Amino acid sequence: MSAVPDGKKLVRSPSGLRMVPENGAFNSPFSLDEPQWVPDKECPRCMQCDTKFDFITRKHHCRRCGRCFCDKCSSQKVTLPRMCFVDPVRQCAECSFISQKEVEFYDKQLKVLTAGGTFLVRVDSSEKSETMVCRLSNNHRYLFLDGESHFEVELSRISSMQVLTEGSTPGGGSLRASGMVLQYKPPGSQNLQQLHMDPADDKRIAFAWLAAMHKAAKLLYESRDQ
Repeated sequence: MSAVPDGKKLVRSPSGLRMVPENGAFNSPFSLDEPQWVPDKECPRCMQCDTKFDFITRKHHCRRCGRCFCDKCSSQKVTLPRMCFVDPVRQCAECSFISQKEVEFYDKQLKVLTAGGTFLVRVDSSEKSETMVCRLSNNHRYLFLDGESHFEVELSRISSMQVLTEGSTPGGGSLRASGMVLQYKPPGSQNLQQLHMDPADDKRIAFAWLAAMHKAAKLLYESRDQ
């Protein structure tokens, strides 16, 4: 399934142009659906500053949350990659702040994840570990693990993901990612399998990969809750 190319198509919505997979089944697990706009008749006033809308004060919808705002309270146009918009779109102040943080993830952390890191990988309770390169697929839907053997973990089949940390101090010193444990259901099975990953070889790259995966996990579970 992972070998099937993901064709894209350009679609127009009330919010703007979007470049989306031709088959919805191939959506990125980090993607969010466009929100339903609050109907005009239900928002006579700005939902931020309470200014009344009229012929002069026009209402605008935030492309991320779908609520109504005046121009002043929704003046920013910010890139919104999680909804696949081609161009920056109008957002309220709260949503634009969140979207700006996500842009950093798409610009930086995703590149780290697709480049990969080297880990000692153990499956379930096995004491035997294998040195494998783990990377996120270009469509963000799979973790590819390559060593003497090869297997794939579909992100949608991951039920839990725990990034282990080290470096804590009584005074509240900084933590860094030191490993990862995830549980998932292999294709054709309803039984959970556990994967343990510890940094190997170039640990600096592995630590950066784990830190990026920690941020990815937050977006992954957030998108599931939408």
